[in-house]
Amino acid sequence: MIEGQEGVSWPEWVALARTCEEHGIPGLFRSDHQLNLGDHPERGSLDAWATIAALGAVTSTLRLGTLVSPVTFRHPSALAKLVTAADQVSGGRVEVGLGAGWHDREHAAYGFPYPPLGARMDMLSEQLQVLHGHWGDEPFTLHGEHYTLEALRAEPKAVQRPHPPVLMGGAAGPRAARLAARYADEYNTVNATVEEVRERMGKIAAACEAAGRPPLPFSVMTGYVVGADRDALRERAARLAERAGTPADVDELRESLPGWIVGTVEEAADQLRALRDAGVHRVMLQHLLHTELDAVELIGRELAPAVA
Repeated sequence: MIEGQEGVSWPEWVALARTCEEHGIPGLFRSDHQLNLGDHPERGSLDAWATIAALGAVTSTLRLGTLVSPVTFRHPSALAKLVTAADQVSGGRVEVGLGAGWHDREHAAYGFPYPPLGARMDMLSEQLQVLHGHWGDEPFTLHGEHYTLEALRAEPKAVQRPHPPVLMGGAAGPRAARLAARYADEYNTVNATVEEVRERMGKIAAACEAAGRPPLPFSVMTGYVVGADRDALRERAARLAERAGTPADVDELRESLPGWIVGTVEEAADQLRALRDAGVHRVMLQHLLHTELDAVELIGRELAPAVA
């Protein structure tokens, strides 16, 4: 999982995607932000869905998606068209993460309205309906508080049927859990410990039971620092500290960010096995040192096989 607002250039996106494919990593996800969220305005962001569609044309196996697209950036019909186009370009390898959005400064800078959280959750509910309406076979009408569509029959359809997978994420709050149980194909939580995973997974499972469906696949997106050996681990942690402001000391990093995957390959594999044994379907590793392709190679060559 790549934070695209950290100045990732197009050649760097291509290099990341090709390294993933070369070393058997099945998916590449990215954030959907318009500008840097910290103190580095010089680190820009290519549009998320333009990037995904373009990567779909230069890859052949890699699944591509957002974690997550805010409802405040795009009309849901525009988003549905973008996702459908990217799915067509990629031959059916796209997934869409959708969320309420959160960064007020980003919205102010680009002129996007930023209503209160309750209204954004209302928008999320309606956008989920619109996405499914676009991909359905019957004419779709919605008279919502935020969006109105009249007898839409959107063509063409996505390659994936009945539709590209929809991910929702967060901390499994009551309303989000209900929406996920009704509309999502997967629930994702961020930087969670094993105990937090179990708690949140239970909430999603309960919401799914109330909705009359099986529990959703549950995934985790989390930061990671992994080295082939102890020296490589310390060196990578130091580079990440310089880049992202995280603790440079490995023990301090573990203590301050307990949900992260931190260690040598075997230590990281133990942490990932614990998540797997807790019921996690997949883990998206947040690769903040995006130019370090050897770290991506290490995931595919050593870490993933150790967990499998």
